[in-house]
Amino acid sequence: MDENVDQTKDRKQVLFADEAYQVLRKIREEDLWLLGFNKDLGRPDWMIIKNLVVAPPPVRPSVQMPNCLRSEDDLTYAYQQIIKMNRLLKLQIEKGTNQSTINEILQGLQLFVATLMDNDICGQPKQKHKSGKTLRTIRARLKGKEGRLRGNLMGKRVDFSSRTVITPDPNLKLEQLGVPYDIATNLTFPETVTPYNFDEMKKLIQNGPVNWPGAKYIIRHDDRQIDLSALRNRSDAHIEVGYKVERHIKDGDYVLFNRQPSLHKMSIMGHRVKILPYSTFRMNLSVTSPYNADFDGDEMNMHVPQSFETIAEIKEIMVVPKQIMNPQSNKPIMGIVQDSLLGCMIFTQRDTFVTKDDLFNLSMWIDDIEQIPPPTILKPKCLWTGKQVISLLLPKIQFMRYNESRKVQNWASPADKNILIKNGELLCGQMTKG
Repeated sequence: MDENVDQTKDRKQVLFADEAYQVLRKIREEDLWLLGFNKDLGRPDWMIIKNLVVAPPPVRPSVQMPNCLRSEDDLTYAYQQIIKMNRLLKLQIEKGTNQSTINEILQGLQLFVATLMDNDICGQPKQKHKSGKTLRTIRARLKGKEGRLRGNLMGKRVDFSSRTVITPDPNLKLEQLGVPYDIATNLTFPETVTPYNFDEMKKLIQNGPVNWPGAKYIIRHDDRQIDLSALRNRSDAHIEVGYKVERHIKDGDYVLFNRQPSLHKMSIMGHRVKILPYSTFRMNLSVTSPYNADFDGDEMNMHVPQSFETIAEIKEIMVVPKQIMNPQSNKPIMGIVQDSLLGCMIFTQRDTFVTKDDLFNLSMWIDDIEQIPPPTILKPKCLWTGKQVISLLLPKIQFMRYNESRKVQNWASPADKNILIKNGELLCGQMTKG
């Protein structure tokens, strides 16, 4: 008689979870509000796992081993343990095994479900392989720097990108980016073969993947890829109109350039490529301010667009000359810095003169000069003032600025601080940062 009572008691304890679930389900909606639950968003009975959601195979792919065996993912192994334990529990309950055995199996099942979610629970044993290696379960895959969020979604390693140290080059235009040959021969753009570029594509294929400018692959109509490095004789490589040639990047290609941390819109801008020797990215000094870049070992990232639509967006929206005005403050974010700023200041001092040779050398760098102005000093030799050289750069504008007291009407002040430009000619004043 006592044995029967004990068995009934055990049975009740085993079924406690199910009964608890049934009790929680019967709570009325008006009572849920008193308990602090929103009936549409959560009920207490939802907190008891009746059905365990299983991650699909793409989340836990199996790996083909060299010896014809398949190695399963850690998650698959964890699911197998849960299924085994669940079957064992069902079998023991049906057999009517004593409560202590059933409780042990129940606790084991709970532990397997808990460690499937998080295998680093403090004070709990971890799930391990036979080799002793700890299983990498769901929480470990999501958290931390190497996890799914920070490692794969927020920022990730991508194709058609490169990274190297940056160095200055004052001879480059504002939007130009000096790219090393090594990077240019590695990164490609898929150019479609047309009757107009057929000969050019043929020439790039002849150069092959090593010599710049060349090509790495041919992509046929059926998306089959032909690797040019694997061809014995590149002159046999057949192309037709409509094929794609993955060519090396060349001068004038549009690319994206980025410096981390990317804190505002101008941390990533469009540039035009200029292929140069050596191993660093080179950029104009004036473009450093929006990137907050300096040349003490900073590295930057370049991304090559893979379609003409992307190129059009870079060219029309993201390119550097279209980012000069800062949308935050509505003021120019780029201006002359360092050597060029100091040069402008020294050029516009009153005692700066240049010879004819220097003037002609300097004017070679300026586009659209109508004519050279007459020299300020004729004897003993012709000399031009620095202000005349700066005036060659200026458009036909009128501009005036008092830097000293507004009461003083004398423009040519002793310190030469008042700037006056008439019809694009700097008449007085020193060009400073302001």
